[in-house]
Amino acid sequence: MLIKGYDVSPLVAGESLLARPGFWSNYLLSMCSDGGCAERPVPEWFGEDGADVDALSEVLFDPERWPVFRVPAEDSPGAVVIYRNLDGDYGTDYLLTHPGRSCAEHIASWDGDFSGTGLTWRELIRIADSPSFAADGVQDTGIRFLLLLPLLTDPDMPETASARLTAALAVVGAPQDTASIAAEHLLAHLTRRSRHDPTWASPLSGS
Repeated sequence: MLIKGYDVSPLVAGESLLARPGFWSNYLLSMCSDGGCAERPVPEWFGEDGADVDALSEVLFDPERWPVFRVPAEDSPGAVVIYRNLDGDYGTDYLLTHPGRSCAEHIASWDGDFSGTGLTWRELIRIADSPSFAADGVQDTGIRFLLLLPLLTDPDMPETASARLTAALAVVGAPQDTASIAAEHLLAHLTRRSRHDPTWASPLSGS
C-alpha cells in the first residue's frame, strides 16, 4: 500500500483488525488519558478485556507493519487513519483525501495529545455518512463514525451526539449497559479539548 509522504513506510491495510477484540479500547480510550474521568475507563465498556487490548496492541504498534484504515467517501473528501509506528515516535496520523487529487492532506495527529485542525461535528458526519462502495476501505457508517471521532474539535455538538455515539459503539459490540457510559465519557473529553476556530478554513474545502 502506497500513500504519498509514507512511501518508504511499511503500510498495510488494517480494516480486518476492526473486528478483533481489543481494537476499540486501544483506539478510543487514549482520548481519556488526561485523567479527567471520575470513573476509570476500562475495556469492558467496549465488551473487551485487558488481555484483548494487550494482544492487539502488539499488532497495532508493530514497527514492521503500520495499519492503515481507509474511510472513502462518495464524490467528497474521505479520510485515512495511519498508525505511525516509528521507533521512539509512535502516533496516529489523520489524512484527508480529496476527489481529483493524487495525494492526501495531513490534518491531525495523536501523539499522546491531539494536534491539528480536526473536524466539526457536521464535517465528521458528512464523511461518515457518505461511503464510497466503489473504493476499498470501511463502508459501515457506524464504524466510519468511530474512526473519525478523535478528529472532533467542535465544542458545540448537537443533543443527538450522545445517542449517535452510543449506537455506533453498540454496532462494534459494546454492551447495552456500558455503551452509553463510554459515549458520555468520550464526548466529555472531546468537549474539554475542543478548540475548533470557526474562522479557520474547513479542511473539507481543499483549501
